[in-house]
Amino acid sequence: MTEMSSRSERTEDIKEELRTNKNGHTVEPEAPETKEDLETQTQEPQAWMWSVIYLCFYGFMVQLKPGQPFITPYLLSTEKNFTREQVTNEINPVLSYSYMAVLVPVFLLTDYLRYKPLLILQSLSHVSIWLLLLLGTSLLEMQLMEFFYGITMAARVAYSSYIFSLVPATVYQHVASYSRASVLMGVFISSVLGQMCVSLGDLSYWSLSAVSLGFVTFGLLLSVFLPWPKRGMFFNQTCLEEERKDAAQSELARIKPDAKDGSVTAQGNNSSAHSWTNSVLVQMLKELKNIVKVPSLRLWSFWWVFNSTGYYLVVFYAHILWNKVYPSTENKHVYNGAVEAASTLLGAITSFAAGHVKIRWSLWSELVIGLITVAQAGLLLVMCTTDNIWVCYVAYTLFRGFYQFLVPIAIFQIASSLTKELCALVFGVNTLLGTILKTIITIIVAEKRGLALNVHSQFFVYFFYFTLLTVIYLGCSAWNITRHYREQRRCPWKWL
Repeated sequence: MTEMSSRSERTEDIKEELRTNKNGHTVEPEAPETKEDLETQTQEPQAWMWSVIYLCFYGFMVQLKPGQPFITPYLLSTEKNFTREQVTNEINPVLSYSYMAVLVPVFLLTDYLRYKPLLILQSLSHVSIWLLLLLGTSLLEMQLMEFFYGITMAARVAYSSYIFSLVPATVYQHVASYSRASVLMGVFISSVLGQMCVSLGDLSYWSLSAVSLGFVTFGLLLSVFLPWPKRGMFFNQTCLEEERKDAAQSELARIKPDAKDGSVTAQGNNSSAHSWTNSVLVQMLKELKNIVKVPSLRLWSFWWVFNSTGYYLVVFYAHILWNKVYPSTENKHVYNGAVEAASTLLGAITSFAAGHVKIRWSLWSELVIGLITVAQAGLLLVMCTTDNIWVCYVAYTLFRGFYQFLVPIAIFQIASSLTKELCALVFGVNTLLGTILKTIITIIVAEKRGLALNVHSQFFVYFFYFTLLTVIYLGCSAWNITRHYREQRRCPWKWL
């Protein structure tokens, strides 16, 4: 039995090593027999393992910005002396504009330049942010600081997708969890450290910004020594001849599913792989029109665009709301860092819990999303009506926790029907649409040339926004569940 199983495993290993020669014929390479060949095989996993460890360490370090939760109090303090109206209607809106402006170029250049240059650009932008905070005094300089902040947000796609270019496909799920955990841990430690420096160390906001500058400068040095990937997902597929042929034959073929499962389809022309019109990216763009035909992709993409828009608007302006609810004159009584740490920890817990939820998502997705959205709307109503800062803190923490619960579910529901390339493109398009919507709302609600609402009025707008989404989700849920049980009664044998 052992001999038979070992032969079977060897046969499968040989099949996996099949390659095409220069004439296009399939050949079977010889098994490695020399000591050098064996050493190469054992060293390759170690090579990408150390690359993953270094990248996760980098992801952890670039999140160490203990002054991050205190940027808004710093701007409103006597050290900077900006008014709440200036921060709300003139400084903060620049973030949405810059994010939208650089998102598409960064998305395309990330893959074309193979990630590392964009991570270096992100680190340079981090350094610019804290230099401007330390040295800048004018309104224009603070708006420029928000512009660089938009670049750092857009470049996050480089980190999240970079790791997939370093490792084999068999370990994607594991390394993705490692990279996300390192980022969350960095945010948590950074927030805790910042709160300790302010509350226990009685550190000024200027000193806290100087500490943050030191950390991001170290992150810039780490980015310089990141390994170079050999390929991207849409471009640079011809670095190695074997990988190019494998990608043309397998990746595009996997995108086309059968008609039974309703997955998204894609076709590629292998003979013209070098042509721009038949490149992987163009083929993926052609397939986007089929996504709206798949109910699960349509629903979760809708959630990603509209709910993420509302979520980030709340996150961007929450600190200003806290300052209005409780305008503390002493730094040690500002608990922004503690709240951000608690919300990050709760988000990590709810994200982990979401992976263990086993329900029939094709039937209950709209109901789950609707119930969570109505809970978020209720929390927003509490935040914009209470005059108790601790109630506001708790509502914000729960609001973020609810959102983080649905994020991994949305990722799985979208990614389960798509290949890695098309999945990245779908998330990129969803993020772009969400950014455009966020910019439109910002121009209307917060911009000085728009309504220029104060922060409490803005949160009332966000409350009605989430209430409208709740009505849509619960309405779709009622229709979907009613149709399901009507079909079940009409054709009971289908559900046996």
